Amino acid sequence: MVQHLQRLSGLDASFLYLETPSQPLHVCSVLELDAATIPGGYSFDRLRDALQLRIKAMPNFREKLANSFLNLDHPVWVEDEHFDIDRHVHRIGLPAPGGRVELGEICGHLASLPLDRRHPLWEMWVIEGVAGTDAREGGRLAVLTKVHHAAVDGVTGANLMSQLCSTEPDAPPPAPVDGHGDANPLRIALGGLGNFVSRPLHLATNVLPATVTTVFDTVKRAVGGRAMAAPFAAPQTRFNASVTAHRNVAFAQLELDDIKKVKNHFGVKVNDVVMALVAGVLRQFLLDRGELPDSSLVAMIPVSVHDRSDRPGRNQVSGMFSKLETQIEDPATRLAAIAEANDLAKEHSSAIGATLLQDWSQFAGPAIFGVAMRVYARSRLTEARPVHNLVVSNVPGPQIPLYFLGAEVTAMYPLGPIFHGSGLNITVMSLNGKLDVGLISCPELLPDLWDMADDFAVGMKELLDATKPAAKQGRK
Repeated sequence: MVQHLQRLSGLDASFLYLETPSQPLHVCSVLELDAATIPGGYSFDRLRDALQLRIKAMPNFREKLANSFLNLDHPVWVEDEHFDIDRHVHRIGLPAPGGRVELGEICGHLASLPLDRRHPLWEMWVIEGVAGTDAREGGRLAVLTKVHHAAVDGVTGANLMSQLCSTEPDAPPPAPVDGHGDANPLRIALGGLGNFVSRPLHLATNVLPATVTTVFDTVKRAVGGRAMAAPFAAPQTRFNASVTAHRNVAFAQLELDDIKKVKNHFGVKVNDVVMALVAGVLRQFLLDRGELPDSSLVAMIPVSVHDRSDRPGRNQVSGMFSKLETQIEDPATRLAAIAEANDLAKEHSSAIGATLLQDWSQFAGPAIFGVAMRVYARSRLTEARPVHNLVVSNVPGPQIPLYFLGAEVTAMYPLGPIFHGSGLNITVMSLNGKLDVGLISCPELLPDLWDMADDFAVGMKELLDATKPAAKQGRK
């Protein structure tokens, strides 16, 4: 029986084509773990062996890229017949005292290293010595995972992490699952030729009509004041410039109940509160440095379309632009304006075909993407006219205890990629009653990223104080 080729979609492949030495396009996650819950105790060898058993049930972790010089379409995923877990799982120790700064430094360094495209596009780094403890004696561990964006988006990435975790520390590994096998260069080329030939018809009958409809609808919404924030309308900030090959990361953890308290008090959505929290942090950070723009910062928010898309590919995502209303001083007024802006952006985004971004990305090959990125990175457009100021993503997670290969997960900080012109990514994940915040940038743009991370506690207090009657806030 001939197995179906697992070909990358145009959107999947775009993350390969847009990648440069200074713009690696993988997504990371930093897990903080309590090794005391591991049955039989911790050792690196035991953890690696347990991971290998789980990967037998996860074909995505065993697949690599394959291509043919005759292929007119995007590459395909094939089983790595020489898969070796030791190529992917590594061990490293933190220098003393092993605090958050040391952990952030090593995670930033690891996040800056590109993945080897000759092998499955992921790595895992087991980090020992967290908080100066010994995991072999029931101390703490951290694990940094890296997976290329060509293989995952927010939803599929979270699903992969959930497969590596369990709800019990001693849960048995799942049953092995076969992969998609190999594919010879001729088969890859023939399949690509068929897709290439069919594209003009798809362009004429589907993509162009949908695009024209979207353009007319957007113009109508803009005239009526019902459109989302426009691209290239964001003000310039210190993190809107070409990025370097270096990365720095920082983390924050908040109580999810505090987010819900603000949500319930003001009658808004959790995502509105998260956006308002980010807005308050950015406002204060820039205000403290005398760099707050007069106009609102604009965030690009990835939107999952897994439930609305019938297209193949592992990235099923669209996006919307939303104002953070950072020019508004009062936190309650700012939250109300953000909620209104988000409603408009969601309505506008929903009116755009769920597959439009995916469909257009099918028509751009590596040469087009590569040239466009090099021109943009070297031009002054990255500073003068940023597409947006930053990426903000909110990933909902399970509200139950999770165990990573037997170790209880005490935090899971997601780290998305950064791009030329948008050198800051803030991703939050709700997990077991906590809101874990991951920030990533490059030190040349934001050397004081930990200051921004620490402002999240201040921003949360500001929103909580806004829920209290004026008399209880010390006003006379």
